[in-house]
Amino acid sequence: MPNTRSAAKRVRQSEKRRLRNRMHKGRARSYVKRALSLIEEGRLDEAEEMVRQAISALDRAWERGVLHKNTVARKKSRLMRRLNEARKAVQQPS
Repeated sequence: MPNTRSAAKRVRQSEKRRLRNRMHKGRARSYVKRALSLIEEGRLDEAEEMVRQAISALDRAWERGVLHKNTVARKKSRLMRRLNEARKAVQQPS
């Protein structure tokens, strides 16, 4: 329970920000998850489009200050690496 009016205001602001951050973080997580599942299924054309959307959502989360720049860079890098490895596996079956 906040003791002052300013503390009460900070509680309200924090709650608003928490919900906004949660929305951006959840959206990014969903796109990444969908992209990874499409890559695993071998549907690379659809996966490529989903990766593009995931990268866009991650960048948007970074712009809004929800995710750290290096976190976004790491997630994008890992996602692209998975997609490229899947493409290589399809091109060179052995």
